[in-house]
Amino acid sequence: MAMSWENDRIIRVNMTDQTVKIEPYPKQWKLLGGRALSARILLNECNPKCDPLGPENILVLAPGIMSGTSAPTSGRLSVGCKSPLTGGIKEANAGGEPAQDLMKLGYRAIVVTGQPPNMSRRWGLVVNGDGVRLEDATQYKGMWNYAACEKALAGHPETASAITIGPAGEMMLKGASVGCTDRTRGRHPARHAARGGVGAVMGSKCLKWVLVDPGKAPLRAPADPKGFARYMKEFSKDYLAGPRHETFKRGTSAVVPIANMLHTFPYKNRTDGRNPHFEGLDGARINETFEARGGGMHNCMTGCIVRCSNVVHDKDGNYKTSALEFETLTLLGSCCDINNWEDVADLDRLCDELGLDTIETGAAIAVLMDSGGMNWGDAEGAKNLLREEVNAGSDLGRLVGNGALSVGTARHHKRIPVGKGQALPAWDPRPLKAAGITYCTSAMGADHTAGLVINPELTGEAAAKASQEIQIINAVCDSSGFCMFLGPTLDETRRFLSLYFGEEVGRQQMADLGWQCLADEWAFNDRAGFTAADDVLADCLREEGIGPDRALKFDISPEIIALAKVRQLAAESLFTKSPAG
Repeated sequence: MAMSWENDRIIRVNMTDQTVKIEPYPKQWKLLGGRALSARILLNECNPKCDPLGPENILVLAPGIMSGTSAPTSGRLSVGCKSPLTGGIKEANAGGEPAQDLMKLGYRAIVVTGQPPNMSRRWGLVVNGDGVRLEDATQYKGMWNYAACEKALAGHPETASAITIGPAGEMMLKGASVGCTDRTRGRHPARHAARGGVGAVMGSKCLKWVLVDPGKAPLRAPADPKGFARYMKEFSKDYLAGPRHETFKRGTSAVVPIANMLHTFPYKNRTDGRNPHFEGLDGARINETFEARGGGMHNCMTGCIVRCSNVVHDKDGNYKTSALEFETLTLLGSCCDINNWEDVADLDRLCDELGLDTIETGAAIAVLMDSGGMNWGDAEGAKNLLREEVNAGSDLGRLVGNGALSVGTARHHKRIPVGKGQALPAWDPRPLKAAGITYCTSAMGADHTAGLVINPELTGEAAAKASQEIQIINAVCDSSGFCMFLGPTLDETRRFLSLYFGEEVGRQQMADLGWQCLADEWAFNDRAGFTAADDVLADCLREEGIGPDRALKFDISPEIIALAKVRQLAAESLFTKSPAG
């Protein structure tokens, strides 16, 4: 009997002539999913020197391999393209329901090419058990994400989910994100593949939304159902009783006090690594509201056992946003000297509505404030900037929507904390050298999800080795469909894959899969014109110190940085580390 994966397919959408084609999934790509699949398609089919917002760029929506199965917390979606922000390859990752739903229907990827001759129109893609079709969605033009999803999903079963862009994506702003609906009753588009401007590329295709309805399609069946079920229960029990779950069960917002202590809670555009007012942004303040206001911790996708997502309600008990995470509290909060989490919750909802990366947008506003364009801590001004300026596409709104480098360049400001043109996440490379090496060497620029190492003791060759190992592990995690907060090791992931496919996936094979994903991404960037000279961080991070006596700087030499891109023999630690760093 054929295994479920043997009948998998790829959806190809040509936006130039609005045609849809479904083709068999290549058997030799059996072990490729999510990020690794996106990288392979882009390397094979996309011109690395193309205009990221032109017809030659390719948008890939690829669920991870385990999506659609009963494996816990395994429904992540990778969104890939050539980034309009960095000019290199990009994969942004999101939770929610669409990846699960696509895989239940047997679709391993949606590949979107071309560009409509009439850029004033909008299109929606409907994927269900009857097939795949494009339909006119011009009536959705300019709609915010929540309203667009409510309208698109109206009349469809509760099983349906959506992938959508907001006005920022339609305007092709380089900080634009791609939203996915979660499993809440309202099916909120609160899970975003945010980094690198992937929403701008979806907007350049005039694709406003993708609606996926799996109907009564069953979960994907493993080759060894009994063995898979036994291991799933064993893994889940171990996870829930162990430190990995303890770390994330209160959400990433709980990290604020620890990050502040480690000098990696950036304050006022990274002029300091500690915020004297950090307590107003501590996730504990959010959790304290659950009893009186409602909300609480929930799972953003079916089958998630992590439950790291907080659902935030306002003072009247009405839903406001989900999830208010550490990165958002840092960049839209501390980095802008906005020190009340309720203000940050408002900004987070606005970013989700407009379809903007909260990291890039927060960094852009911080640069604007640092250069004298706004007052520090002006929360209402920041909200109006998003609500009025960005939404209207004004000159200032477009500057901010295009990211930190856009604002800093236009205002001739020196302090622009970026790597390959992309704003740095919260985790600062000055106290965390290994994280900085990841920001330098990742093909995707400054992105903590590429491989975060939170160890201030590491430096030199040890930091380069740690960066390489975690980048391999995270590449595998992003390809598997597992959430990095689940923290599966390479050994655990290969056991799931072995039981699913009914054949042993070896240790070296797993390491090779991760390394090949990185190699494909580096090869794309090489062809795009990137060199070792691009594996650097902004001058301000190397010249301006933070911490005691302002001594903490990113002082890692180019020779040490280069070591992270030279394949080393896989150590035992490679197979026991968690992708959560």
